Amino acid sequence: MMGARAAVLLAVASLSCLLLSSPAASAAAGAEVAGGVSHRNIERIAGSAGDVLEDNPVGRLKVFVYDLPSKYNKRTVTKDPRCLSHMFAAEIFMHRFLLSSAVRTLNPEEADWFYVPFYTTCDLTPAGLPLPFKSPRMMRSAIQFISNKWPFWNKTDGADHFFVVPHDFGACFHYQEEKAIERGILPMLRRATLVQTFGQKNHVCLKEGSIIIPPYAPPQKMQAHLISPDTPRSIFVYFRGLFYDNGNDPEGGYYARGARASLWENFKNNPLFDISTDHPTTYYEDMQRAVFCLCPLGWAPWSPRLVEAVVFGCIPVIIADGIVLPFADAIPWEEIGVFVDEEDVPKLDSILTSIPIEDILRKQRLLANPSMKKAMLFPQPAQPRDAFHQILNGLARKLPHTQRVYLQPGEKHLNWTAGPVGDLKPW
Repeated sequence: MMGARAAVLLAVASLSCLLLSSPAASAAAGAEVAGGVSHRNIERIAGSAGDVLEDNPVGRLKVFVYDLPSKYNKRTVTKDPRCLSHMFAAEIFMHRFLLSSAVRTLNPEEADWFYVPFYTTCDLTPAGLPLPFKSPRMMRSAIQFISNKWPFWNKTDGADHFFVVPHDFGACFHYQEEKAIERGILPMLRRATLVQTFGQKNHVCLKEGSIIIPPYAPPQKMQAHLISPDTPRSIFVYFRGLFYDNGNDPEGGYYARGARASLWENFKNNPLFDISTDHPTTYYEDMQRAVFCLCPLGWAPWSPRLVEAVVFGCIPVIIADGIVLPFADAIPWEEIGVFVDEEDVPKLDSILTSIPIEDILRKQRLLANPSMKKAMLFPQPAQPRDAFHQILNGLARKLPHTQRVYLQPGEKHLNWTAGPVGDLKPW
């Protein structure tokens, strides 16, 4: 057993040496594998994707921000400021960004888009987890408010309105997938554009035309943990998180569709894999020392690990069948990441060790592109090409609206009494 372990460790050491001194890579590229981000080690994204990522939305659209009573937004944050730092906080910071954005218009008659600012994930448990069960009633109440006070919702049944819904399964408003599927997207949002973190192909909780965004990860916190770009990437595979959720899935197999359990059972003793349930204070630093960072599904297919991996230049290994990734028309995920089917998790070691060094080097050069990192973050204050601007780019690319957006006299698409009975109770 020790002989086999020594052989594997020797292979890891050899791989590290190759990554740092491959004849196929220049000295600059070698520094890039070691974590360097100098300009000569950055590769621009080829083709239209690179152009889209660097688009400037200012001047291409105008957004009217509804002025809602504070009970729908600001008061919830005052009540529980933890909302500002959890992974769903994009809905709060998007509101703040738009209030001072150059695309905002105070004249609704000239608006291309209408934004309804309410926060659906600020009802938190003592452990800080959002309870989405009141959100449908809250949302219906907000829509009734704007439709009674302004004429714009009623002109389109919301087809020129957008909502930020960053919960696990978006506007299905449940953290368990089976229950989310059973609920479906809130019927009132049938024609609206949803800006959401959840994305999975052929899923009832992802409607056509939605804009998929990254989850919120605190930029200032990550900035504070940056280490020298010359630090070698001495960890081959890195992951910290749950493998089982005994509290919510006591029988096992349902959580992460068994992919995380398979990861642990197959690789807990593999020296290539630095995986654990521990969450050390050096978590961010460790990601900057790793070549590959695992991004498996949990209860939902997405998590902040994807953002962290990109920001820290660690190649994301995406294990979530059918996932739709953030800003997929601008970020070349196939080029910067590695996709592994959930059923292939037991073969993960051979999959990763068989990737050519030249491919690893190129992925790292692409990840070093500042535009790539900016697109994954919601900084305060906002910066050009950040996630806020990528959302606006997505909205701008939907313009101009077709005539089908505007209702003809007597035409209606929404049923205000559709949905579960509990959703119809006043909020």
